[in-house]
Amino acid sequence: MSTPQNFLRQRNGAAKEPSSPLDEPQKGSERPRREEIVWGKTPGGEVFRVPTTHDVLTTLFHPGYPKSHLDLLNLGLLGLQLIVFFLLPRHASQIFFFFYFAFWRGAYDAGLGWVLTKQSKKKWIVREVHRLGWLDANRRPAVRNWIREQLQGKMGKDYSFDELPLEYNTWLLFRQAVDVILVNDFLSYCMFAFSCFRVPEGLSIGVHIMRWLGGLALIVFNLWVKTEAHNVVKDYGWYWGDVFFQRGALVFDGVFELAPHPMYSVGYAGYYGLSLIAGSYAVLFVSLAAHAAQFAFLVFFENPHIERMYGQRKAIAKRTPLFPNMRMTATSSSSNSNTASSSATPAVEADPADILSTPAATEGETATETELETETETEYEIHRPDITSRKSSKHQPQLSIASLSSNGIASEPATPRYRRKPASQHDLLNKYFRRDAVVLRNLDLHRANDTMLVLILTYSLVMAFMPCFSEAAMLRVHFVHALAWCLIHYVGLGHLLNAQSKNKYMVRHFLKNYHYLSNDGNGAIMEAFSNWKAIYNLSMCMTYVSCIAVAWKTYSLPNDWTVGNELLRHVLGLLLVALHVWATMESYEVLGVFGWFFGDFFMEEFPANLEYTGIYRYLNNPEAMGGAAWFGLALISGSRLVLSLAVVRHLANWWFLSRVENPHMRKLYGDSLRKDAGFVKVMKSVASKNARIIESRAGRHAPELKRVVTEVKGTFEKVYEETADAVEEFLAKSRPRISEVVEDTKFLLQQSRERLVITRVASDLSSYDKSKYKLSVLPSSSSSKGFHLGEPIVVKWEAPHKHSRKDWIGLYRVGANSSTLVTKTSSLGMWVPVHTEEWEGDVYLGPSPPSTPRNKSGTVTFKGDTLPWMVGKYEVRYHHDGKYNVMSLDGPLEIFVDKPTELNFETVRENLMHVVPLCLDLDPSLIPLSCKPLLKPSQNGFPGANAEMNGDSGGDDGAESGGADTKEADDDDDDPEADLRDPDDFSFWSEKQAKRICAAIQQVFDVEYAPEVVVADANITALANRILLSKEILTT
Repeated sequence: MSTPQNFLRQRNGAAKEPSSPLDEPQKGSERPRREEIVWGKTPGGEVFRVPTTHDVLTTLFHPGYPKSHLDLLNLGLLGLQLIVFFLLPRHASQIFFFFYFAFWRGAYDAGLGWVLTKQSKKKWIVREVHRLGWLDANRRPAVRNWIREQLQGKMGKDYSFDELPLEYNTWLLFRQAVDVILVNDFLSYCMFAFSCFRVPEGLSIGVHIMRWLGGLALIVFNLWVKTEAHNVVKDYGWYWGDVFFQRGALVFDGVFELAPHPMYSVGYAGYYGLSLIAGSYAVLFVSLAAHAAQFAFLVFFENPHIERMYGQRKAIAKRTPLFPNMRMTATSSSSNSNTASSSATPAVEADPADILSTPAATEGETATETELETETETEYEIHRPDITSRKSSKHQPQLSIASLSSNGIASEPATPRYRRKPASQHDLLNKYFRRDAVVLRNLDLHRANDTMLVLILTYSLVMAFMPCFSEAAMLRVHFVHALAWCLIHYVGLGHLLNAQSKNKYMVRHFLKNYHYLSNDGNGAIMEAFSNWKAIYNLSMCMTYVSCIAVAWKTYSLPNDWTVGNELLRHVLGLLLVALHVWATMESYEVLGVFGWFFGDFFMEEFPANLEYTGIYRYLNNPEAMGGAAWFGLALISGSRLVLSLAVVRHLANWWFLSRVENPHMRKLYGDSLRKDAGFVKVMKSVASKNARIIESRAGRHAPELKRVVTEVKGTFEKVYEETADAVEEFLAKSRPRISEVVEDTKFLLQQSRERLVITRVASDLSSYDKSKYKLSVLPSSSSSKGFHLGEPIVVKWEAPHKHSRKDWIGLYRVGANSSTLVTKTSSLGMWVPVHTEEWEGDVYLGPSPPSTPRNKSGTVTFKGDTLPWMVGKYEVRYHHDGKYNVMSLDGPLEIFVDKPTELNFETVRENLMHVVPLCLDLDPSLIPLSCKPLLKPSQNGFPGANAEMNGDSGGDDGAESGGADTKEADDDDDDPEADLRDPDDFSFWSEKQAKRICAAIQQVFDVEYAPEVVVADANITALANRILLSKEILTT
């Protein structure tokens, strides 16, 4: 006979055993119906037979069932509601039942939600019942006997209180309390609706009939949904029995296929039906609020509990082959072929997008599963006799030896096996999607498309919500708009271009945030430059358009062109506009598209030489003439606003040339950059010639004039030199100080988060001997107190026998706390309880059962999120009773990273093989296969491997983790997809682990990446190549 565990029933989903002919009933004979036996299992592994239960309505209102004390209380509360409803005036009844219903609804959604969440996570209800001894015959015999009487009267003959486990009896007791809440919640809502009942005025008879029929239909539908849902989940699911014990896997069919969570969604249709019948908006709004509270119960308890109980964690970036049987074998082609000497052919890798070809839309058929498999085989297998009989694909041509040979694959009859890297959904997603903007999510103003999207939305909203202004106010709005675009174009983009010149800001941004294929060396440069070109062109166009708009708003056609200077202003203005257009066209002709968009700020492939041709033969910066049109528009419009815009534009352009373009030109071209253009040389020559003429005609006054000019010139030069020297001296002296202030500011900003803590101290320290508290950091794998970034830190603690169960140990930077008695800074999550099993996150759940031994010493392990992911020196502190009183401390210990002395592929890859497993918590299901040998205890060179494999995970539960990890690692060796997996591939449980890898890479290689980039690569080799490529791009 099978063990009872095999009889755990999977409701509506378990396969029925086939019955033999002997089991079939004979004609004329009736076979007694076999009783269904349901087995349950406690979290501790105890298997028991689940007794039969009855629904609440039957046990509460059927006179044949005995009533427990809680049932009598329930009936009394229901009767009290009816009495109050008939005794109170209508208005008072509405107020009373509104608050009464709010109380029971809060008890349901908030109270039960909070209690069930704690029970789901740490079995809090069962622990409390055990701690209080309510079901213990020795500790609380009276309470136990009372509970047994209450439960036995409601159960059938198959129920035995003494033989059933604590978890089941606790669930029955909890169910009694739930019945009180649910029934009173329902009746109090009905009483509130009845007290608000009215007949709406102004409606026809037909509308009233439809209102009543619709309301009754919704109520009947509500009752049907609840009844069907109860038939599916039974009392076990209705009262959240899986929070207490297991009774097989739940299979949600029937009404659960009608809508998601029907008991909480369409199961509340009766609320709105009763609102229709009552004809009251108050009832409708209360129904909406109650329904929203029920959805909150679903979101904050039910869904997390279902995910916790039945869900399976899915690894991020796991490369699961879309066609796992995608292998190609090459054998002899045919008996008629001439055999030749075979040679090994290397493995062929294909683009994932090429593997998954989309069938033509005109074919009008959908490939079956068999056809899809044939497509893959015919695309990747060499044509040979033993597979020619297979069905050919309708979407792909079958490859022959000739076609393969033309693509570089040997056409000789060969026997080697060809293998390509299989396509995975992860690679395809990262090839075609890269942080694309979805509505307003993932917006990046460095991307031209996102910038245009924001501008379109902004202009649309401004146009929609802009009030009606007067003509003068509207003119000011246009002026501000033009001024903003002028400053954005010259100052804003100037700062952006200056940052690109100094530290390749734009390229760094795209390297950090976007994933590029490993063979796409210039992908970030090209994308940064492409987006810059689009943003620059957009800004330039908007600058001119906004200025023209202001000029148009201020322009008025002259009544008489011959009066005053109207004609002269227009002629001069048009000449200036023509000069602007000519200078711009001449500049573009010389610069070309490369110089027009400042290509030398981004790309270094182009030759760095200067040619002074065209307009640049005469002027070094013809862009200065580009502002002539602005002054021309000011002349034509005769507006001071346009003139002020022209002046601002001229000054902004001068700043751009002197602070952005000229420094970059000097850095790039050095001595080849000329000082004076042709126009300046001619003007200087003319001035010098005129000076000599004046000197010759001055006669005897010439020496005196020359002396005065020389003194004035010398004075100006002296003032300029002294000022320059003073500024340079000031900058030279202040630069170290400024750097020090910047570093101090960074340090203070980092400390600001740590300082956000309200220190709580205990008042009972006098009863504890601090000398009995000891704390020591166990040496790392290198037998020192130096730990590699990500390496688990094991701390040993000792405390008196009666130490507080809320004691905890925190990890802090050295110097963050000036006092050794009280900790005054936040641990930022880097803390571990001394008794981990009694905590749920940062919430203390209560002491363990009395039978649990109280340890006077133990170890805790800082790992994962409790570790500091920044290099530096740290110390550990033992704190008392959940407060910040320091009982003992130890340190300092150092967190360090190994930086390679030489930067090449081997050293970078070796370093990543060291760092990545640590960032992935040494989880064998996540780390690369190539790193798994490093997890073996025999290889002591891998930091932290021994501690993890030995299961030192901290506290009293440290002995459980090692075996599980080892078993999981062994299971991976038998994985049928392991041979298809790239040995350097890795995956993540959460984005936090990717952020750790980013932090490690930044501290080791000084290259910054966003977590999305690391997730997209998810491969040691690809990440190593990316780091080398980034260093090459950013250091050249």
